[in-house]
Formats: sequence, structure tokens, C-alpha cells
Amino acid sequence: MGFIVGIILGIASGIGLIVLFAYYENIRAKRRVQLAATVAAFARMTVQDARKILPPEFYPTWVIFPQMEKLKWLNSQLQKLWPYIDEAASELIKSSVEPTLEQYTPAILDSLKFKKLTLGTVAPQFTGVCIIDSDDPGEIIMELEIQWDGNPNIVLDVKTHLGVALPIQVKNVGFTGIFRLIFKPLVAELPCFGAVCYSLRKKKNLDFTLKVTGGDISTIPGLSEAIHEMITDAVEDSITWPVRKIIQIIPGDYSDLELKPCGILEVKLVQAKELANKDLIGKSDPYASLFIRPLRSRTKKSKTINNELNPIWNESFDFVVEDPSTQHLTVRVYDDEGLQPSELIGCAQVALSELEPGKVKVLWLNLVKDVDVQRDTKYRGQVQLELLYCPFGTGNQILNPFNLNVALTKVERALKDDTEEDASDIERKTTERKREVILRGVLSVTVVSAENLPAMDLNGKSDPYVAVTLKKAGKRVKTRVVSETLNPVWNQTFDFVVEDALHELLIFDVYDHDTIGKDYIGRCLMTLTRVLLEGEFYDIFTLDGTKNARLALHLKWAPQPIMRDI
Repeated sequence: MGFIVGIILGIASGIGLIVLFAYYENIRAKRRVQLAATVAAFARMTVQDARKILPPEFYPTWVIFPQMEKLKWLNSQLQKLWPYIDEAASELIKSSVEPTLEQYTPAILDSLKFKKLTLGTVAPQFTGVCIIDSDDPGEIIMELEIQWDGNPNIVLDVKTHLGVALPIQVKNVGFTGIFRLIFKPLVAELPCFGAVCYSLRKKKNLDFTLKVTGGDISTIPGLSEAIHEMITDAVEDSITWPVRKIIQIIPGDYSDLELKPCGILEVKLVQAKELANKDLIGKSDPYASLFIRPLRSRTKKSKTINNELNPIWNESFDFVVEDPSTQHLTVRVYDDEGLQPSELIGCAQVALSELEPGKVKVLWLNLVKDVDVQRDTKYRGQVQLELLYCPFGTGNQILNPFNLNVALTKVERALKDDTEEDASDIERKTTERKREVILRGVLSVTVVSAENLPAMDLNGKSDPYVAVTLKKAGKRVKTRVVSETLNPVWNQTFDFVVEDALHELLIFDVYDHDTIGKDYIGRCLMTLTRVLLEGEFYDIFTLDGTKNARLALHLKWAPQPIMRDI
């Protein structure tokens, strides 16, 4: 009996195991089908789909989304064709680049021409390609990333003003950059576009060495640096974006593709604070250089403030803008070393696309070591800018924010027929035209109160007062002293007659009054931009030099605009 029961239990258990195994296999099969479907779905996903599912803050640090696609097939074909390309391109480069170099020949040289030019045996490598989305349906924009560590045979025939000929060899050429190709307009006939624009969209690296054949170039002081600067300026001004070179495919008028000024950027360099000290003895002597395109003729330089880590410049500059959607304003702050090369303290960059036309934007920018490589965590100080972008071609839609009776197009009307002239001349004319408008008026400044001032006396209190300075006019007034308090209330009003409000600066210095002398507490500094725009405002400002002290101010502007001719 027990034997029969055992057989029945064994058979039942076996059948149960078989059923469970079959059920488990069915589940595994379904999971494999679902996994395969999921993998297939992921395989069809684009980068944009992945970004929609997983926000950037959840990406691991090793995840990147490269824009460029690889071009191994193109590189293999280019290597085969390179000997023929070298022969054709060398002659083309010589005939087109030589006239450009003549425009940038430094003063210490009489002439500079190519004596030999071949591109060598090493072909460039296309390291990536991508298509750029465009709002214009009549164009296609493509970018090609190129890397070239070549062995060209380039010999420059350099002649000095003394008649000495110097054959200079260009060696160890290394170049990495991104070229932009614009196919426009798109047409119905082959090859389906009327012209091709090409430009060096981004120059990541350009290295080369110079050697005098049979000698040492360093024996001629300044020659190597002059030629380096000449080549750099020539590349920047002749082919670097937004400059475009146009190749006409189908006959037609393609003047709309050419580089043209489209606006003026007005920049006020106000101040910097807490700059890194580069001097062993004393403090840095800072000055700033500003540019949109890094050409010597279009780079502006501020005055040097000696022995100061919190310099106040209050200087204004104008820059011609050709493409606000891609261009940047770059600021570099240096320590002036006199006869020695200046030492970089830090730099910062602002995208012009962030600016609203006709609206003043006030920015505090952190200085970094390199704007392209954002790995610098060291604090180097800050720089304050006021920016106003004034586009051409806006009619009367945008008025001067400082004087509604003067349209921004005043500059445009003076320059609209001069778009072919040098950008430096346009910047100069713009500055001259701006001098025609003088904002004269009365500025009422009410020093209301302060809060959370630091204790400067032994009793844990302070005896604060405020010195108000109109910097350009050289006028200075003081509030009364409020005794033994860290939260003083003054409510004192001062009226200033301002002759040039666009370039004036207000400085509020807070002191602790003592029987003998005074102790400095902190400072608040501002231009008159905001009060000119709003007419009147009340606000509370942080006091620089303190932890959390603040100063309450009320400003009011009564304008008396006048016009004058220069």
C-alpha cells in the first residue's frame, strides 16, 4: 500500500515539476521577447529621445552625447586622393593666401611671399560631421571637424627694410578646427544649391614653429612674434566665422551671404572685485582687454589701475556685431608687469544671444583661467559689465533707453551706406555720434538706512555715516553720524547736478566715526543706468567688504537732455 502511494506521489511530483518547468520556460520566453522588443526600441531611439526620458542631472559623469559622426570612409578615400589634392591645393593656397598675408605684413618687414609651398604626404583627418538645425528652410548647414598634424614644406621669402632676404621655414604644423559649410539657396536644378559658403567656425588649435634656413630666427628680435601675430590675424580676419568665403555654383546674386555689420554692442566696464594677486610685493596692477573678434585693431583696452585688487574703471567701449546668434564678448583681466609681458588674472565670456535688443543688462562675471576649458575651480575674482545691444534695421521699434526722444537708428542712419568700410571705422563713428547726446539733469539721492553693520567699537556697536561720491564730477557729501547702532536710519537727501549721466558713477562708502580717525566698513557702487531707465527707484544693496550688511537707497532722476554737435 505504501509502495503504491509512493508511486502516485512520485508521478504527481514529476508531473508538477514538468508543469512548473514548462510554465517557467514560457515566462522566460515572454521575457526574452519583451527584452528584445525593448532593445529594438532603444536601438531606434535618437539622442533627443534619450534626453526626454532621462534629464541631464541624472546622467552618469561618463555619459556624453557627441554631435559629430565619424567619417572613417571619407578619411580612407581622402588618403588615396591626397597626392592629387596636394598638387592642386598648394597652387590655390599660394595664389589666394599670399595677397592676404601682404595686408598683415608687420612694420619690421618690407615684404613676405611664399618661396615653396607643398602640403606634404600626411592628409588631414575628418574627425566628425554634423548637420546644424536652421530656421531658414532654404539652406543646409554642415560642420566638419578636421585634425591635421602635417609635414608640409612651406618656405617664406621674407625681406626686411634693409634689403636682407630671410628664407623662413614653417615646420611642425598642427591644426584642429571646425569648418562650417552653408549650402544656400536650395534650388530645383542640380546640384540643388546655388552657392557654398565656408568658414572656420572654431579654431581649437593652431601650432607651428619657424626656422630660418641655415640660422636661428631668435637672433632677430621680435621677428618670430611678429610673423606669428601676422598669421594669426590673417586667419582670424580672412576665414574665421562670421567671415564667410562664397563659392558660386549657379550664377546669381549672393550678396546676402556676405559678412555685414548688423548692430553695435555698447559695453561699460564698471569694476572688478577680489582679483587674485599676481605680485609678490604689493598688489596687482589690473587692466582689461575686451573683444568680440580677437583682432588687434578691434580689441579694446582699459586703463591700468595700479596696486589695486578692487579696481574701478567706469569705461565705455563700442563693438561692431556681425552675428549676435553665435558671437561672444570676451573680457580678459591682466596684471600689468611694465616692460615684462602682462600676466593673465582671469577671463570671462558673454554670449550675445543672451542679450535682449535695446535692453541694458548688468552682469557680474566670475573670472576663470580658460573660457573654453571649464575645469578651473580657483576663485580669481569678478568683473562687472553693463551691456546694450543696438541692432541695425529696426526702424523706430527700439528707442534709446536713456532718452526716448533719440532713436537707436540714429547711428544706423549715419552708417547704413558704409557697410563696406572697416569695422574699426564704424566703431569710431559710433563713438563720435554718441557724443552728440548729453544727458544732463538733477540726481536726488536719499540715503535711507542700513542694517546688519559689523561692530567696529569695543561696546559691540558702531557710529556709522555714509560718504556719497559722484566720481566723474568729483563731488562728495556725507550723512550725519548715528551713534551706537548697527542698524542706523539717516533719511538724508542730496541733490547732484549731473553733466554726463551716461558716464557717471555713484560710490557709497560707509564708515565708523571715531573721536580720532575713522574705520572703513564697506562700499556700494553703481552707475546711473537703472535710474535713467526707471526714473525713480528704491532698493536695498549689499555692502561689499561685509558679510551681510545692506544699504537702503532711494534715487530719482530729473532729466534735462540737450543736443550738441561735435
